[in-house]
Parts: sequence; C-alpha cells; structure tokens
Amino acid sequence: MPTGEDAHGSDYFTPVFLLPQLCNSTITASTGTVGDSYDNALAENVNGSYKNELIHTRTWNDMVDVEIATFEWITWWNESRLHQSLDYRTPVEVEAEFWAPNTSREIIEIKANA
Repeated sequence: MPTGEDAHGSDYFTPVFLLPQLCNSTITASTGTVGDSYDNALAENVNGSYKNELIHTRTWNDMVDVEIATFEWITWWNESRLHQSLDYRTPVEVEAEFWAPNTSREIIEIKANA
C-alpha cells in the first residue's frame, strides 16, 4: 500500500485531454485539501449521505457486503434518487439532457477509450 504523496495513486487525476475544456470553463480549482473526499463540498456532501444512508444504518459482516451495498447505493444515487439541486431529476437524466445536443461526447469517448 503506497504512503505519503503516492498514497492516492491513479485514483485522483485529470485526464490530459480534458485540461483545455477545464481551462476554458468556469470551473475553478479547489482551495481546500487535495486528494481526499473533502476536496470539494459536493464530494463531502455525497460522502456524508453515503455514510448516513447506508454505512451507519446497519452492522456489516465483511467488506464484501459493504462493497456490494456500496455499488447498489451508487447505482440508486445516480439512476433513481431525485436530487433537489437537479430540479428533482436524477443525475442520469441530467447527463443525458446535457449530452443530447453535444456531439463532442463522441470525441471524449474515443479519446477515453484510446
């Protein structure tokens, strides 16, 4: 298990091909800690919801049970849960609406799979 600066490995990176889009957008860099779940308020909020709605609601037999439940919770969060900040839509609906008129998605997918 890596420690220190390498502890997060490739879990936290920005693909090089996305840098121009990020630089040309209104996205700003984090001003807090980097490389953990508190990197931004959204991640902190999701992490809190995950713990309150899933992890702290039961006793777990082993890590496999936690991993399976986590996968199911993430699927529910993205595909079924209505989010107030998204006008009571799911993230999947919002993403589909965003990409519908946008042909650059094909370019990003091609580069991501390269």
